[in-house]
Order: sequence, then C-alpha cells, then structure tokens
Amino acid sequence: MTRAALVQYAGASGDFNPIHWNEKFAKEVGLPDVIAHGMFTMAEAVRVVTDWTGDPGAVVEYGVRFTKPVVVPNDDKGATVEVSAKVAAKLDDNTVRVDLVAMSAGQKVLGMSRAVVRLA
Repeated sequence: MTRAALVQYAGASGDFNPIHWNEKFAKEVGLPDVIAHGMFTMAEAVRVVTDWTGDPGAVVEYGVRFTKPVVVPNDDKGATVEVSAKVAAKLDDNTVRVDLVAMSAGQKVLGMSRAVVRLA
C-alpha cells in the first residue's frame, strides 16, 4: 500500500479523513504516521479469496475486526500487508468458511477475519 493508493481509495470511497494522507495531522492525533483506511485493508485482504475463487460474487459473507492500523510511510515502497488464508470449515449449501490472517510490520492488523464462500 502506498500513499498514492490511499489517495485513490479516498477518492473512490469519499473518506478524506486526514489521518489517511496528512502525516502532520496523523502525528498530531497520536498516530505514528499516515495509516491506511480500514476498509481498504479489509478489501485488499479478501482479494486472496476472490483471486482463489475467480469470482468476487462467490464471497457471500465477510467480516473482520480491526486490531492494528497499517502504517504507510512516505516512500515508493509504502507498506506491505501479507495475507494468508485457509479453508477452516465446510458448511451447508456448498459453502466453506475461509479464515484469513493479515500481517503488516510484524503485527496482525485484522482479527477474526473470515469469509464464507460458495463453491462452484
């Protein structure tokens, strides 16, 4: 995630909170630096599942808890969010529960991240 991606997301979502683009403001309110939008982090994490299924519409339910912010430095590299996923349970109606783990800078940034996916 880069600062440019955060600005693009702000434009798409309408969330122009300065903690997502203004380093000075973010630090004044006690954050270490600019942080990624929670919903952007959430969307990027579930991409692992949608890439796996090949169909974003196959995700019938998705939820997370935001545990730590993703700090996005002002450089060309930005922040890295590493996501892993595993099928944790077979459910009814040809669906499965997929549990996700999202990490950034050695910290878990999403908790209780789970998706219910309808298999083809």
